[in-house]
Amino acid sequence: MTAGPGCPPGRSDRGPRRASRRRLFAAAAGGLAAALGPAASAAPGASPAAAAAPETEPFFGLHQGGIATAQQRYTYFAAFDLLATKRADLAAMMRGWTDAAARMARGETARPLGADGPAPPADSGEALDLPPARLTVTFGFGPGLFLKDGQDRYGLAARRPAALIELPRFNGDQLQAERSGGDLSVQACADDPQVAFHAVRQLARLAYGAASIRWAQSGFLPARADGGTPRNLIGFKDGTQQPGDLDASVWVGAEGPEWMRGGSYLVARRIRIALEHWDRTDMDFQEAVIGRHKRSGAPLGSRSEFDPLRLDAVDTDGNPVIAENAHVRLAAAASHGGAQILRRAYAYNDGVGFTAERWPPWRQGIAYDAGLFFLCYQRDPRSGFVRIFETMAKFDALNQFVTHTASGLFACPRAAQADGFVGEDLLSGG
Repeated sequence: MTAGPGCPPGRSDRGPRRASRRRLFAAAAGGLAAALGPAASAAPGASPAAAAAPETEPFFGLHQGGIATAQQRYTYFAAFDLLATKRADLAAMMRGWTDAAARMARGETARPLGADGPAPPADSGEALDLPPARLTVTFGFGPGLFLKDGQDRYGLAARRPAALIELPRFNGDQLQAERSGGDLSVQACADDPQVAFHAVRQLARLAYGAASIRWAQSGFLPARADGGTPRNLIGFKDGTQQPGDLDASVWVGAEGPEWMRGGSYLVARRIRIALEHWDRTDMDFQEAVIGRHKRSGAPLGSRSEFDPLRLDAVDTDGNPVIAENAHVRLAAAASHGGAQILRRAYAYNDGVGFTAERWPPWRQGIAYDAGLFFLCYQRDPRSGFVRIFETMAKFDALNQFVTHTASGLFACPRAAQADGFVGEDLLSGG
């Protein structure tokens, strides 16, 4: 049996049957806010060390956290479909989400309140005794918020940024519709996987009746004691090349609508890797495909990870040291007129599954469902990810081992101020 609006599954629908979504969100946000308290008070009898404030990341400011923030070890990403029919209900949800995310980032965890009455607990409780673990929550708006199935649901179609395009279909894409797109995105990052998942779970609870999860993906990074560049599941260092000038390559400036200035555009791609087949290839071949030495991370022909790419270097036979179709050559800014993106990629491992995707000449069958959850931020996806990946999708030697199975593009506005909410300049009024 399907529960009615505002009625949690498995509970009888008593009292007024059609409370407005706006009042529902105000009540939900207020209930969570009332239940939230300092982390120390949620754990009576805790030792002074346990009660001490752990490391946190700021939530309010100019830019949303989780973009230029030093990358945390875990992520939980979710894309949502909107169910709300009125802009005011969407604004109320974003205000409730902003309040909850800011509190969780500060380590103020809601106390389960099931014993206080018949209502469900205000918080699921799995992060009750955990520190905030540098939690950041980054919100994004997808194309469907502005126009969906030809309908301008919230009167916002005219305010859709030109850069928020429908991503083109790239060579080799085998995108699963049920794991792509979305009207809203939430990326939670933390140094504890349960803290990241808890954040998205609580926001999904608050969104009941106005938004529902469309697809989700978790990811992880290895812990390195030396703080060096992490390795991906094919064993190569991932993220060596990053832009130096974030104002030029990541943050939206005067060219964007006012509500996006100081924000950025997120591209999310789930990339499955044929690990079994990669593992059967020679080291020399692997290094030629990537264009770097596996152990050091140095470009081929160089000695240090951060040596510049020598794309003009040739061997004694006159062949390029870094092959024309090597991954790093095709991803390099020099190959795309200086185009750069900020990578925040994570490995993912979802067990095993049937390989229904294209991987010629590899046979189909049960294989690891694992690979790279690629997240990148840029000032404009048309001159960033799209420009770079159009060439890579056609010529990258790594393509014989990878398949893109999920995709999304989201406009991540600037951060909220302490008395406001994320997206307020877009959603308020009108």
